Amino acid sequence: MLWILLTVAAAPLQVARNALQRGLVGDAGPWGATLVRFLFGLPFSLALFTVVAMLTPHVAPHAGSRFLVAVCAGGVAQICATAALLMAMRTSGFAVATFMQQSSLPLAALLGVFVFGDGMSGTQWAGVAATTVALLVLSWPARAQATGKAAGALYGLASGAAFAVALNGYRQAGLALEPAHPIYSATATLCVAQTLQSIVMVLLLAAIRPSALRAVGASWKVSLGAGFFGTAASACWFSALALAPAGPVRAVGVIEGPIAAAAGRRLFKERLSQRQWVGGAMAAAGVVMTALG
Repeated sequence: MLWILLTVAAAPLQVARNALQRGLVGDAGPWGATLVRFLFGLPFSLALFTVVAMLTPHVAPHAGSRFLVAVCAGGVAQICATAALLMAMRTSGFAVATFMQQSSLPLAALLGVFVFGDGMSGTQWAGVAATTVALLVLSWPARAQATGKAAGALYGLASGAAFAVALNGYRQAGLALEPAHPIYSATATLCVAQTLQSIVMVLLLAAIRPSALRAVGASWKVSLGAGFFGTAASACWFSALALAPAGPVRAVGVIEGPIAAAAGRRLFKERLSQRQWVGGAMAAAGVVMTALG
């Protein structure tokens, strides 16, 4: 199915974007690196939407209150999720932070149950439990590194929770805008979200940390790369979410974990312990159970 192909394509693109953003955290800080994802991705998103709009006849978008509320909620949640993920990478490592981010799937499932009235089977509840245990195994700090690892675990869980809100928000926004044309709806939602996010982040950083804006501008070459990969990944994610529920989409996206582990080892010379590999495998199994159970 098309949504599976889109999700599989999104995973390595997202890892590439995260790797480029991680390199920007030192100078620009987590909020400056977060801005890069949206501001430098916006031109690519607008170009992509222009092509999709030209190829999509007979559209009737409805940008009503449901769409605006959903896209704003998704946009704010994604800003918080990205900043938390970058901080988790900084304190716990690239691969571990990416595994921790997978908590967005069980959290998204729980959000669907209590907010949108989705049903969950016994297998899915078992998946939530398995993932929770796996995240504890993955994030439990060694005694010598308790402070840094514990902080990284909290940042990672915060990122997963915020991404769960963003996933549901963007799906609802796409369904509200133009459900008959999911690719058009997804790319339009992406453009609106990135525009809002860029404005909010620029104003925020101009007020509280102008040096971060200067650092982002000075690293524009790397920022353009992060923006391109971010837009490509987001376009795939948004389109997949317009075609299928957030749970199955996020389950297929678990392939991001081993890709991130390979990238962290090659690019940042990181090493995962046996416990972390076991925890990552349990998390992957748990999120798949949650989505497909």
